[in-house]
Amino acid sequence: MSKVSIWVKAARLRTLPLSLSGIIVGSFMAASKGVFDPLICALALCTTIGFQIISNFANDYGDGMKGTDNENRVGPERAIQSGEISPDSMKKGIIVTGLVSIALALCLIFVAFGTAYLLYSVVFIVLGVSSIIAAIKYTVGDHAYGYSGYGDLFVFIFFGLLSVCGTYFLYTKALDFSVFLPAISIGLLSVGVLNLNNMRDRESDEKSGKLTIVVKIGNEFARYYHFYLLGASFLCSLLYTAINFSSFFQFLFILAYIPIFKHAYTVYKNKDPRELDPELKKLSLSTFLFAILFGIGLIL
Repeated sequence: MSKVSIWVKAARLRTLPLSLSGIIVGSFMAASKGVFDPLICALALCTTIGFQIISNFANDYGDGMKGTDNENRVGPERAIQSGEISPDSMKKGIIVTGLVSIALALCLIFVAFGTAYLLYSVVFIVLGVSSIIAAIKYTVGDHAYGYSGYGDLFVFIFFGLLSVCGTYFLYTKALDFSVFLPAISIGLLSVGVLNLNNMRDRESDEKSGKLTIVVKIGNEFARYYHFYLLGASFLCSLLYTAINFSSFFQFLFILAYIPIFKHAYTVYKNKDPRELDPELKKLSLSTFLFAILFGIGLIL
């Protein structure tokens, strides 16, 4: 396998649709208000891709160095675990990707706010730096919060609230209460993907001292937690549509919940954690589909 292929594999591109879902929803919501800028959209998508790749590299490094990625791990073998990328090389990869992502974020902030909204620019620079730090500290360091059960909160805030509301604000320079409802939906679906990942890896995580929510509450309650996450995400989107109803096209997003609820039934019936791995891709792509259908419904 070539070096490029190894790094592409380590970047885990299958995680990108989920991370881009919030940007898509925020952009469509702004467009439905008559405010849209294709350059802001492109830069927001590229910046998010950069942040996600940093997160994936950092997770590979953190779990690899802590020994969490071992022969007991159910999911795909990671780069440091397999020896395809050395820890030092991965650290350099994190630094390079971080610098590129910061440059993209600064371009995005300048295009969105220029020199007229200096305070907004400062706030978003702080949020951008915080996103990078949070992505790295998830598994890296002695006090990695992903090892203490706080990963779900991080994903909800950064993949949901910040992603959707932040993107919407970049276009509109304003927020209203209803914007938080689809942001919560995306956040809960994203937490669902993490919860599914943790259900799959519960045994190996427990042996390695990685105290995820699933390790703390056990598989049975983790399944209930999963259903609540998916169900609440649906209700938030339904509530937003009811509050802002103008066309029946706005209910298009319900189609995305057909595979989501089918997925929920599969999780309910599951007895072997190894069989949950394919469900990660299904839920991620279903979340992406939700973002597209929800957005299209707003502008039709």
